[in-house]
Amino acid sequence: MAYEELQRMVDESQRIVFFGGAGVSTESGIPDFRSVDGLYHQKYDWPPEEILSHTFFVRHTKDFYRFYRDKMLALDAKPNPAHLKLAQWEREGKLIGIVTQNIDGLHYAAGNRKVYELHGSIHRNYCTGCGKCFSPEYIRDYPEIVPKCDSCGELIKPDVVLYEEGLDGDTLSGAVNAIQRADMIIVAGTSLTVYPAAGLLQYFGGKYLALINRDATPMDRNADLVIRDKVGQVLGSLN
Repeated sequence: MAYEELQRMVDESQRIVFFGGAGVSTESGIPDFRSVDGLYHQKYDWPPEEILSHTFFVRHTKDFYRFYRDKMLALDAKPNPAHLKLAQWEREGKLIGIVTQNIDGLHYAAGNRKVYELHGSIHRNYCTGCGKCFSPEYIRDYPEIVPKCDSCGELIKPDVVLYEEGLDGDTLSGAVNAIQRADMIIVAGTSLTVYPAAGLLQYFGGKYLALINRDATPMDRNADLVIRDKVGQVLGSLN
């Protein structure tokens, strides 16, 4: 019945925004952070949230890149049914935007173009010296642990938002605008505990709020529909 109710809401909506987190990509083989087998429960010399901080990147660059190349640079991952369904809806003119906390680029790989990547992307990397851009394959295949620019020799940094860093202003304003215009928002695969991203939902004033997540979230009580299943399984079943 829950799937049928979600389908009804989708059918009645013309300006859908999808707000997604790590749970959207777990079915593509990319680990999330907070589940039992997620990154926060794996053993490293430092907690992942410390490794993925600006301070750690500056002070322990080699250890940052060991973790980043091992756990974050998921270049073999493919879009799953959730990504593909969202791309279909955008082609049909039903989806007006995706606001994602993920950095894997799978929404773009699936064909979506109206994507607001709040936390950046592994597919964009830049030299901290001259600003030259590099592909993720350059990072992966670099012969040393810490990648350096082939033009000026300075350090390369992934264009991902680390802890202690602010979100990109243009990306943030674009996401807010899309959420304000939406008549339906589907929130999926996120614990809604990471701010300021989670706070963007306050800008939604549309008709339907549907939430797809394995665990309870702070927004459950405000949702018109809550489904406790895998995101790809749910969206893949819809028209």
